[in-house]
Amino acid sequence: MEPWILITIGAAAAQTLRFMLQKQLKGLALSTAGATFARFIYSAPLVAVIAILYATTTGQGAPDIPAAFWPFALAGGTSQILATMCVVALFSHRNFAVGITFKKTEVLLSALVGFLILGDTFTAPTIAAMCLGLVGVLLLSDQPGGIGRWYQRIFSRATALGLGAGVLFGVSGNGYRGASLSLGDGDVFYRATMTLAIVTALQTVAMALWLVWRERGEIMRVLAAWRVAGLVGLTSMIGSICWFTAYTLQNAAYVNAVGQIELLFSLIIGAFVFGEKVTAREWQGLLVLTFSIVLLVLLL
Repeated sequence: MEPWILITIGAAAAQTLRFMLQKQLKGLALSTAGATFARFIYSAPLVAVIAILYATTTGQGAPDIPAAFWPFALAGGTSQILATMCVVALFSHRNFAVGITFKKTEVLLSALVGFLILGDTFTAPTIAAMCLGLVGVLLLSDQPGGIGRWYQRIFSRATALGLGAGVLFGVSGNGYRGASLSLGDGDVFYRATMTLAIVTALQTVAMALWLVWRERGEIMRVLAAWRVAGLVGLTSMIGSICWFTAYTLQNAAYVNAVGQIELLFSLIIGAFVFGEKVTAREWQGLLVLTFSIVLLVLLL
């Protein structure tokens, strides 16, 4: 098995744990932005230490950052903040496993964006796989209980948050891959950790400024919840290093595809940690969407 596959599986496991902890943070009366900020404020120092120690011990020194690095890094960092906020907010509307599955539509949505923006072409079987994925999304989008007209249940805030997270995470992965590859010199881990250290520092500053401006007192609440928030930062650091390394080694689309194993992890956590039950309709949506993603990956 190629190294990037194992690294991606590790990234998916760490990310699932992080989202589990962030869902718990929401239960501690933190806002969506506060729960999102926790992953950056506690992971940024750890990542910086790892990047500096690795660069020093390997003799690679400070990176020579080209101008092309910044557009990729800013696009990846900004879209990741917004995507994480979408997922954390989604947990208030749907259960943990369904929330993560909505997020995992990033594979399907990335293919659609490639077709609309880049002119990518797809075979008839690939189009069929994407249409099957649409069926899965519609099943997931339907609110439990069946209250109201069908279009009111499907076109809901939860649907918008889930699909928005999918698009934004797709943009984020490609942005990080572009930033890491633009560094040029240095081994894979060096470029991945340097990119992560710079992006995470920018994200921490940006979110801190936002909270000071819009949600006064939220930073202190995040610091007060350090027992859970610190674990969010730790799992975020582990997951991010794995994701960045995988993106440096392989195409982001393939990395995201292998990352679908996060769906299985989320089902296990949702059942055993949060005691959540998935409805019959949601099971149908989960299975159809997962099958369509696997089929799409095999066809690409």
